[in-house]
Amino acid sequence: MNLQNELNKAEGFKNLELLAKQVVEGFIAGMHKSPFHGFSAEFAEHKIYNQGESTRHIDWKLFAKTDKLYTKRYDDETNLRCHIIIDNSSSMHYPKMDTFSINHLNKIGFSVLASAALMQILKRQRDAVGLSIYSDEYDYYAPEKGSERHHQMLLNHLSEAVVSKSLNRQTETYKYLHEIAEKIHRRSMIFLFTDMFQTSEDETKLFEALRHLKYNKHEVILFHVFDKEKELMFDFNNKPKRFVDVETGEYINLYADSIRENYSKAVDAYFNALRLKCAQYKIKYVEADINKNFNNLLTIYMIERQKFV
Repeated sequence: MNLQNELNKAEGFKNLELLAKQVVEGFIAGMHKSPFHGFSAEFAEHKIYNQGESTRHIDWKLFAKTDKLYTKRYDDETNLRCHIIIDNSSSMHYPKMDTFSINHLNKIGFSVLASAALMQILKRQRDAVGLSIYSDEYDYYAPEKGSERHHQMLLNHLSEAVVSKSLNRQTETYKYLHEIAEKIHRRSMIFLFTDMFQTSEDETKLFEALRHLKYNKHEVILFHVFDKEKELMFDFNNKPKRFVDVETGEYINLYADSIRENYSKAVDAYFNALRLKCAQYKIKYVEADINKNFNNLLTIYMIERQKFV
């Protein structure tokens, strides 16, 4: 490993696992304010009671607190499989930064820390997790496993994704989603972290690939990662600036005020089209603004898990 790689590592997350634990613990602490009031910190210990099931394992103490019926779930019942997919193209490294913390993230940093937090929850539930990272090539793939060694290996690759200085790495998301879909044979929850900025403008190919991911009854959750202030609202001052496409290198010089309104309308229309298309294909679409915390993403996971298992 050369010196530059060592420097890059020093500039990324100093301890990704510790930060992920902090995110999850903060989420758990706030659960009494959420619809999941009454769940234990291990999550996997309860599931919603369905009419017709045996009442043997109903948790009546939890019923007294929540007025809802939950049954106790035991360790050997937790068999969820999850695969996390991360877009690591150049646009995901916006905005450019050298150090990362919970409150100081770009798109790839947000995606990596969110993924590590999900892995912490999956680890507590003794569930299996796999990982794919792609950009202009298939950077990394690991199948779904639940061991501690596997968990540490995935954390290491997530950390490397944050500090990889990707320059002009374009995105062909649809190509790699097809490849990933072919590798996942058993029914799984699939989380995709991407900013949905594609070098190719062929959206038909992209949604064909997303439909492929749903094959074999997989549940697909699309976390649309973006910087709402800059990438949607175009919140820049009106000094002359050069805006550079980090994937193609193309640029344009302009004053922000001159295009802000039209730009915001165009991007908002694109985002709305994505929501509608995801709804059409029964893909869960979730906004993931990097300026917000992770509670909404983790809550979505809890809700979708209950539907899935």
